[in-house]
This record gives sequence, C-alpha cells and structure tokens, in this order.
Amino acid sequence: AEVRLSRRRWAVLLLFSSYSLCNAFQWIQYGSINNVFVRFYGVSAFAIDWLSMSYMVTYIPLLFPVAWLLDKRGLRLIALAGSALNALGAWVKLGSLKPHLFPITVLGQVICAVAQVFILGMPSRIASVWFGSREVSTACSVAVFGNQLGIAVGFLVPPVLVPNVEDVEKLAYHISIMFFMTAGVATALFILVIIVFKEKPLHPPSPAQALIQSRPTEEYSYVQSILRLLRNANFLLLMVTYGLNTGCFYALSTLLNRMVIHHYPGEELNAGRIGLTIILSGVAGALVSGIWLDRTKTYTQTTLAVYIMSLVGMIAYTFTLSLGHLWVVFVTAGLLGFFMTGYLPLGFEFAAELTYPESEGTSSGLLNVSAQIFGIAFTIGQGQIMDRFGTKAGNLFLCSFLFLGTVMTAFIKADLRRLQANLDNEQTVIRSGERPEGPRSSSAPTGCS
Repeated sequence: AEVRLSRRRWAVLLLFSSYSLCNAFQWIQYGSINNVFVRFYGVSAFAIDWLSMSYMVTYIPLLFPVAWLLDKRGLRLIALAGSALNALGAWVKLGSLKPHLFPITVLGQVICAVAQVFILGMPSRIASVWFGSREVSTACSVAVFGNQLGIAVGFLVPPVLVPNVEDVEKLAYHISIMFFMTAGVATALFILVIIVFKEKPLHPPSPAQALIQSRPTEEYSYVQSILRLLRNANFLLLMVTYGLNTGCFYALSTLLNRMVIHHYPGEELNAGRIGLTIILSGVAGALVSGIWLDRTKTYTQTTLAVYIMSLVGMIAYTFTLSLGHLWVVFVTAGLLGFFMTGYLPLGFEFAAELTYPESEGTSSGLLNVSAQIFGIAFTIGQGQIMDRFGTKAGNLFLCSFLFLGTVMTAFIKADLRRLQANLDNEQTVIRSGERPEGPRSSSAPTGCS
C-alpha cells in the first residue's frame, strides 16, 4: 500500500483531545470542590469520592467489550459512542440541582464513566492509524494532553463557578451554571464528531500500519490477542508499573482538595490551582517526553528516568505540604506533575512498541484496567490512612508503591517491535533500489483524505 500522511489527521486528533478534555473535567469536577458538594447534598466526603471512583469501577468490566468493538468496528463508532455518552451524562446531571437528588447526579456521573471507557484506550490507536512513524509518539502525547487538560480545567473552574456560599438556593444556582456549560460544550463536541471524525485515512501513514492493514481480517482473533499480551513478560511488567504510577495519580487527584483544605483551611481556590499546576506541568512533561521518544526511541531509559523523578516529586510534595507555605506546595506539586502525568503517554507508546502488531486499543485498555484497579485501592487506602494518621502518612503510602514501580521498571527490556518493523521495511526498500516511503511520508505529507 502507498504510504502517505493525511492533512485531516490533526483535526481528528484535536477533536478527540477536546471531547476527552470534557469527559476528564466531569471526572474531577466533584472532587475539586469536595467540601462544597458534601454540604449541598448532605452526604459524606467518601460518597463524593465515589463519584470520582465510579470512573475507575466502571472501566474494569467494560474494557473488554469496548476493546472488542474498537477492533471489530473501528475508531469512528467508538468516538461517536464516547462523545454521545459524555453529552448524555452532562444533561442528566442537570436533573440533580436539589439536595435530595444526589442519586440523579450519581446516575449522570456513571453515564460519563461509561463514556470514559470509549475514550481512554484511543490515544495510541489514533496515533498509529493516522500518524507517521516519526510523529506517532508526539501525536499520542497530544491525545493524552486533552485528558490531562480536562483535569486541569476541572481543578480550576469549579472553585470559581461554585463558591462556598451558605445559601443552598444560591449554591444550586452556581452549580447549575457549571452543569449547563458542561452540557452545552459536550453536545457541540458530539455534533463535531459526527461531521469531522473519520475511520481512517485513505492511505496508511507508516509501513508498520500498512502491514497491519494488509493482514486478512480472518487471521485476527481478539481472544488470542489478549492471551498473547498476557504471555508477554515485558508487557506484564509495564502493565503493573503503569498501574502503580497512574493509580497514585488518581488517588492524589481525588483527595487533593481534602489534603490542601486540611492544612490550609478556606483555600478552596488555591487547592484548585495546585491541581491545575500539577496537570499543566504534566502536560508539558507529556509533550516533552513524546517529542523525545520520537527523536531517540529510548523507551526503557526514558520511562525509568521519569519514574524515578515521579518518586522524587512525590517525596518532595509529601514533606512540604504541611510547612505552611503555599508557594512551596505549588513548586513541589509542579515538579511532581511534570513527571507523574508526563509518564502517561510514555506508558501507552512503550506498550505499543512491546506488543506490535497487536491492537493498540487492547494494550492501552489493559494498562488502563491496571490503573483503575490500583486507583480504587490507593484512593480508598490513602483516604482511610489520612483519616486515621494524617496526610503525611497517606502520601508516604503512595511513595512506597512508586518506589516498587521504579524497581520493576528497571527490569523491562526494550523489545521495540514496531520500530523494528519500520526499519525492516526501509532496509527492504533500499535493497530493492526504491525510494524508502516511511521517512518520506513522515516528513512530507503528500495527500489528504
């Protein structure tokens, strides 16, 4: 097959990042003002924590049917389902603007959690299907960037739109503004997905993708693909280490408001800003790591270095949170975010390399299942430790698992199968006297779909 890059690829990537952003915003919009929703609905802080954890619980049983759909029906159907459910959940939440309607907001959040299952496994798949071999890691980082930016907006906007006022009617009015804005944006993005999002470009963007597309469909077995992944020792190590790192991030994000308010009462806005700092610095880390991987292909070394720095950042954050200086917390939170959230696209791309030619949706899905399981365990565990022994003990709990993940990462071997497939193709073309198509297509777009 002729290898070309499509001009549409950036529009597809930007649109996916946008509705992923909206869904991530809905994940953290309760947790970032946990104390406000506790008072409005008259429920416990743990009940509000479960609104965030519902994303993790829902993902685990639904991963495999959604990953099967992604393999059998392709990107467009998954994009339509994810963006539609995201909009539906946002509209359902508008029916929960009275204190006694907490079950309705739970229903809306669960629908958004189901939408997330159609979103989390997409970044590496979109990058591989639409982007050339020299930009695939950068594209994956941009796809993850949308989700992280959504969390950042979720930390920043709710404390601004929903101030901690005493009057319940006024509080309901402010919450309604946030819910209406979210529903409007989610609906607009769903309409854009219908119009813009295509299944795949007319031509494969890389030799590795051309090989996958040329494979007869009857040769592919979804169950056998999962079994092959579970027999891949390097991928299993990565799956556990990814779960440990990302699970720590989920717990930290969910409980951040409680931690900051405990040490700095009345600082809801700054709690949101600290969360924003973690995510924005992580976005920068994700982009830097994606560009670095495209240039160097040093997956093991880069992943290990980022993991070590995530541990260092978590230790620094743990011991500065209680010092009484908010600016110090901002600095250490920024350091932590740059490496911990910058690790997310690294995991997706490393998995795609270790498991080629298996579906990126399946490998990413298994990584995310690991992250959800550890995220639930760490959120509950850290929350209980904080209640009994304080925030420092809770954060040290996370540090111990980051240390374990660092040690395990050192044992992952760089079996870069996708990179080798592209190199083999180029060498074959050169030996046959033809111009290599892989590098040309990656640096000079010659067609669009």
